[in-house]
Amino acid sequence: MKKIKKAIIPAAGLGTRFLPATKAMPKEMLPILDKPTIQYIVEEAARAGIEDIIIVTGRHKRAIEDHFDSQKELEMVLKEKGKSELLEKVQYSTELANIFYVRQKEQKGLGHAISSARQFIGNEPFAVLLGDDMLNLKCQQ
Repeated sequence: MKKIKKAIIPAAGLGTRFLPATKAMPKEMLPILDKPTIQYIVEEAARAGIEDIIIVTGRHKRAIEDHFDSQKELEMVLKEKGKSELLEKVQYSTELANIFYVRQKEQKGLGHAISSARQFIGNEPFAVLLGDDMLNLKCQQ
C-alpha cells in the first residue's frame, strides 16, 4: 500500500453552529488553549507523515492563510525584544508542512469541497481531515 503523503482539510463552511463567534472569525481559527483549531489538525497530519496539505477555503477565510504564512515584521519585532519562545511558536506554524489553498466557489457540501482539491491530489492516495471533534488518545502501535 502506498504511503499517504497528501491531505485535504475542508475549511470553507460558514461555521453556523458557532454563531455569533464565527460571524467575523473563521471557525477553524477559534482558539483551543493557545492555538487555533486548524493548527492542531495540521500538526497531527505532520506527525502522521503528511507532507502536502491542501486547505479548501471560502470567502472570509483569509485568516487561515495568514496564520500559516510567515510574518517577517512580527518575527523581527519578537527577535529584537528577545522573545525567543514566542518567535519559535510563530515560526513553527509556518514550517509544519507544505500548505496550499484552493477556494470552493460555491458551498455544495463536503463532497464538493473535497472534489475542489482533485487537481492537487491527482491519482495519489490522500486523507481528509476534519476538525469537528477533538480526542486526546494515547495509542500504542
